Amino acid sequence: MTKGNHLGDVYGTTLERIKAQKGSRSRLGMDALMWVSNSERPLKDSELCHALGVGIGSADLDVENVPTIRTLIGSSLGLITVEASSSIVRLVHFTLQEYLSNNPGLFQSPHSMIAEVCLTYLNFRCVRELSPTLLSAPPIVPFVEYASCYWGKHTGKEKTESVTQLALQLLARYEEHIASRLLLLQYHGYNGYFWQDPNDKKFMPKGFTGLHGAAFHGIGEIVPALLAIKGWSINERDNMGRTALWWAAMGCHEGVLRMLLQLKDIDPNAEDTEYGRTPLSWAAGRGHEGVVRMLLERTDINPNTAGTQYGRTPLSWAAEGGHDGVARMLLERADIDPNTADTQYGQTPLSWAAERGHEGVARMLLERADINPNTAHTRYGRTPLSRAAGRGHIGVVRMLLERADINPNTADTKSGRTPLWWAAERGNEGIVRMLLEREGVNPNTADTQYGETPLWWAAERGHEGIVRVLLDREGVDPNTADTQYSRTPLWWAAGCGPIGVVRMLLERADINLNTADTEYGRTPLWRAAERGNEGIVRMLLEQEGVDPNTADTEYGQTPLWWAAERGHEGIVRMLLERADINPNTVDTQYGRTPLWWAAERGHEGIVKLLLRHGDIDPNTPDTRYCETPLLRVAQHGYEGIIKLLLEREDLNPNIPGPTGETAFDLAASYEHSGVVRLLSEPWPSLPISTDTGKAANIGRDTLLQGNLLNSSKKRTIHLTDGGKQGKKHRGALA
Repeated sequence: MTKGNHLGDVYGTTLERIKAQKGSRSRLGMDALMWVSNSERPLKDSELCHALGVGIGSADLDVENVPTIRTLIGSSLGLITVEASSSIVRLVHFTLQEYLSNNPGLFQSPHSMIAEVCLTYLNFRCVRELSPTLLSAPPIVPFVEYASCYWGKHTGKEKTESVTQLALQLLARYEEHIASRLLLLQYHGYNGYFWQDPNDKKFMPKGFTGLHGAAFHGIGEIVPALLAIKGWSINERDNMGRTALWWAAMGCHEGVLRMLLQLKDIDPNAEDTEYGRTPLSWAAGRGHEGVVRMLLERTDINPNTAGTQYGRTPLSWAAEGGHDGVARMLLERADIDPNTADTQYGQTPLSWAAERGHEGVARMLLERADINPNTAHTRYGRTPLSRAAGRGHIGVVRMLLERADINPNTADTKSGRTPLWWAAERGNEGIVRMLLEREGVNPNTADTQYGETPLWWAAERGHEGIVRVLLDREGVDPNTADTQYSRTPLWWAAGCGPIGVVRMLLERADINLNTADTEYGRTPLWRAAERGNEGIVRMLLEQEGVDPNTADTEYGQTPLWWAAERGHEGIVRMLLERADINPNTVDTQYGRTPLWWAAERGHEGIVKLLLRHGDIDPNTPDTRYCETPLLRVAQHGYEGIIKLLLEREDLNPNIPGPTGETAFDLAASYEHSGVVRLLSEPWPSLPISTDTGKAANIGRDTLLQGNLLNSSKKRTIHLTDGGKQGKKHRGALA
């Protein structure tokens, strides 16, 4: 990229200008570029300034030697920049990093130089005197954190005799040095959150000696000198019971590990006190093949040691991680037990490999003559086949089903769910097909918790392909309801909306259309209407024998009632087209009709559809407050619905509410001027009568019986005594 747009020439020219600067500016400019381009993480401006202020061989920090960031930017002639928001120092463009990487000769041994600066800084008197319990670097020595965490990285890439001596000087007092504390905080991911105790043993340097530090950083050649100087045991343990060998295995430092394993009295099976895991256990879990190979070459190694927290063997960890090479080495040993289950969940290595979908490890385990492929874990009783089927690992399922000794119907002990159940519920169509091809698989096995079959779950989740496969299977019952609420696959599909599933179920001659659940007595049509699934309602209404008037047993609400209340206009239209529909059905809770609720909710289009139906009664009040649809819309001020109601010749506008107020009174009191005008206007088919005042003296029972509707179809808008205030409003609003 840099060659293509001639940036390489620009960078080369600029670097020559940097080198040609007088005094210290040339060194500062090039050193700044070296640090920014070779650091293990982005450096802040204060860190970079302190790094470039270190005098190699100095015993302490001289702040007079620390340059300012402005000096560094000026010395680099603009090739580095500082982010204002984070104070991070970066190269001016990513192509500069590419250019510097392609020209390694620009900087001589950059990593050993950086390592020497880091170690010199950590050995400064002012740093050595810092408390080893601090959580972060003090502002006066901002470079401490980077130097503590990354000196080993740079040392591992390039080292000199000077670096080795400085490292030995640091590690000899490592346990009391802030560098070990900051390293452990970073390693364990301390981020200051309230649930993390900074005084937890794993964050404290006590016991974390230079021996552990050398192993952590992978500097094996220092170990003999440290042992000679300090007299430590090679099996010395830190606060968490971890030895130098443990740290070398964790860091995959094969050179250090090889050197440690050659030392007399080394214990390769030493377990940490946090999890009770050995170096082999950790290396197997992390897939460090070289480390595992070296450890397994030991005659005193125990390959089956299980940790104390989870009780898992190295093979168990390798199987879960899918580390084929590690698993192969472990399985080649004659003393390995491939069926050892952990103590936490009772899962075998095969169970872990199946759950995670690691086909290579699963294949190796299944090739063993002593493997048990049906061992279920102890927590939920799920077999490897059940785990693989539920997770959708089709390759592992295929391998398991190829075995003659596999039991495809083994249900778990928690809920009685078979592998087919899990595959159907999770939507793993390919696995469902493979299981159904296996002779003896029962497609109707329901779980023991709620009595739900594979078809039930596939329908509820909308897995059309699986529903099709199951319905094609001879002997599948499409009407099997769960044991909790007696809800069928059609019931769930109608409510959840997978129209393709509903279509397939309705194609069955033996499907039961009107099966209601036992919780609320709701049918599939009821569910579809309430949820607004218009296409499903249409399909159900096309079926012979479907009952559109079946009300639920909780409140007596019909499909039409719910469609009207929810505003599902298309569904209302379809239901009203039925000759057997009852548009006036009231619920048993408050006695409200579909028209009442459509008016209450302001669904004008639905009100229009209902009022066009010849059998509709526009005057039916509810039984709770004795309010008609007209009274409700008068309160809400729905002018469009008022107009529709007033067009009905059989509408009685004078039926009072629970306090004796008419629709006119309510509209006036709520100051709905448009509604007041509508109720005041003479309608062509309903002239205003001069016979006023009678309604106030007529009882509510008489009003509800419709005695005010005379044979001449004339309507009178009456003002009750409580409507005097309404007269005032009418005068004010007219």
